[in-house]
Amino acid sequence: MSDIFREVEEDVRRERYEKLWKQYGDHIIAAAALVIIAAAGVQLYRVYEQREANKASLAYEAAAQLLDAGQPRAAEPQFAALARSAPGGYAKVSRLAEADALFGAGDRGAAVRLYEQIADGNDPYLGAVARLHAAWALVEAAPASEVEALLAPLLDRTSSWHSLAWEVVAYEDARSGNAAAALKIYQEIAADPNAPSALLTRARAMVRFLKAGGDANIGKVPLSTTAQTPASTRSNTGGPRVR
Repeated sequence: MSDIFREVEEDVRRERYEKLWKQYGDHIIAAAALVIIAAAGVQLYRVYEQREANKASLAYEAAAQLLDAGQPRAAEPQFAALARSAPGGYAKVSRLAEADALFGAGDRGAAVRLYEQIADGNDPYLGAVARLHAAWALVEAAPASEVEALLAPLLDRTSSWHSLAWEVVAYEDARSGNAAAALKIYQEIAADPNAPSALLTRARAMVRFLKAGGDANIGKVPLSTTAQTPASTRSNTGGPRVR
């Protein structure tokens, strides 16, 4: 009897499956096809994305070589094109490099405007780098208050960029003749265990320079009197005569 009941149960189950398949089979096949197509699409997009990233990498390297070779005017439009069309992070770093190229080409105003746009963007790392680049671009020409206002978010001791930001302020002080203030900042940077090693080297060198009075104005070296002697006078001192 149990075998009969099992056979009946199996027949009922088979009939239910057949009914469900007739009713929903097309939908099941379509859903399975969509899953396969979606998976293939994701894979194709990854291949495309990798290919575009490789192209951007090569283009960025070519533009960077131009900039390193002292050809910022040739590099700038290439970085600008990458900033518009490159995928992901390449577009962001290309925009920063575009500003560097503009500054290298002598277009300080355009470079600073682009630096400031990046600084006000939503990438905190690139924003900090842009602020530092803008500050160095301005430090020779702008008032100290403008430079410090630009650096304000980085000058706080809680910022991981503060030592690099304070270096710009120290340079501004030294450049403007305030050697005491510059020395104090350089000494603080030199004592910072978290400062980058290259910055520590620069800061310690500036401390030695300022302590040795290297910032003092020693005036102009007078020209040699011999160099000012006319050739006709030298002809009477044993030199060759002018005939």
